[in-house]
Amino acid sequence: MPYTVHKLNDYSEETMLKAVVQFRLALKIEWFEIEQKIINPDLTSAARQDELKKFRDRWLSRKSGQFSQINELWLKNAPADRKKSVGHLINQLKQNDLPQIEQLIEKRGFFVRQSSDAIRSINRIFDDEKGRKLQQETLATQSRMNSLLQTLESLGSEELQKIAIEEFYVDLSEALEAAAKSKDLAVERLDITLPGIRRPIGAEHPVIKTMNEIVGVFRNLGYSVEEGPEIETDYYNFEALNFPPNHPARDTQDTLFIAGQESKALRDRLLLRTHTSPVQIRTMQKMKPPVRVVCPGKVHRNDALDATHSPIFHQVEGLAVDTNITFCDLKGTLDHAMKALFGSSVKTRFYPSFFPFTEPSADVQISCIFCDGKGARDGSPCRNCKASGWIELLGCGMVDPNVYGFVDYDPARVSGFAFGMGVERIAILKYGVDDIQLFFQGDVRFLGQFG
Repeated sequence: MPYTVHKLNDYSEETMLKAVVQFRLALKIEWFEIEQKIINPDLTSAARQDELKKFRDRWLSRKSGQFSQINELWLKNAPADRKKSVGHLINQLKQNDLPQIEQLIEKRGFFVRQSSDAIRSINRIFDDEKGRKLQQETLATQSRMNSLLQTLESLGSEELQKIAIEEFYVDLSEALEAAAKSKDLAVERLDITLPGIRRPIGAEHPVIKTMNEIVGVFRNLGYSVEEGPEIETDYYNFEALNFPPNHPARDTQDTLFIAGQESKALRDRLLLRTHTSPVQIRTMQKMKPPVRVVCPGKVHRNDALDATHSPIFHQVEGLAVDTNITFCDLKGTLDHAMKALFGSSVKTRFYPSFFPFTEPSADVQISCIFCDGKGARDGSPCRNCKASGWIELLGCGMVDPNVYGFVDYDPARVSGFAFGMGVERIAILKYGVDDIQLFFQGDVRFLGQFG
């Protein structure tokens, strides 16, 4: 039965070697047979031409030729990790065999067109010892090829590889190496068309979110943002802000001082800033009025941990200095800010207080956002405002004239106000948090609620 390309059950190294060797053996055997027919004087010229055409169609036809079938049955059905190596083998077959077969068919066209008498005359020319020897070698080769084809199923990989090299002068090791490499690459393969592993999208921390909201309110009023160092000198943190030398805030029980500075003058000792007010002093030193700044940042105090206190927290302080600024400007600014943060129905009230760097000073309260300033909720006293209807939120005041002396401002020509608020305090009210420590514990279950 004539050879036909068949589907491969597997694409192992041995199976591929066997398929390639079988293909080449069948091609060579059939070519020997067609050559015998071409020089047979008993066949007419038309019969010889017909035999050659059958051979050409059987092997080289675009649709049903054996060379076309290896693409259809081997390459297209190959698993993804073997396609590269199978394609390499098929390319070797085509590059080595196709040009030779096409050339031989073209050359043998001369013989098939000759008459029987002409063929006999040509055969007589080669009917000598040399010609007969060549004929015998050809027949011996054909016989060996047939024998190999019959015993092909029993041969192993090494024997198949040897036949491929010795009979067809083709080394398949390159293709096999490519196949092994392709297999390794398939295992290590990264499909870049797949969606990547996405990192979960985080949420803005509620403290930072609240701080940005506060800063945004004052930015809309024309304030700029200034920042400063967290490690400050006693001069900027206390002295320039009109704190007297014996003020309790300068005691180590309230302030975290850097160790090993006993030999320094008091004003040069380093500490962790207790408020962002030093940024206001640094700003006034480098800027002349008018000044309108807010100073957000982290501050530190020697406080014990509890539900309402933390040694680390955040503040936003503000400063406005210009000519003819009054307490009315301060009240109007903060009333607007509180309404922007908590809603237009919120009311504000100011009552006297004391801060060393402002005079007069005041604490600011807003009407309770939980009970609408009524002091009671659901028939019970409101716990958030302690039934008063008001919640204390921040401190403020007109800048003390003594402070202007540290920054070379003329208190007779300028005036201003300052205010400061704790960011965590406002975040607790906005988000209904009952423990300040939740902001600093890094619990994703808590923080994820603010996404």
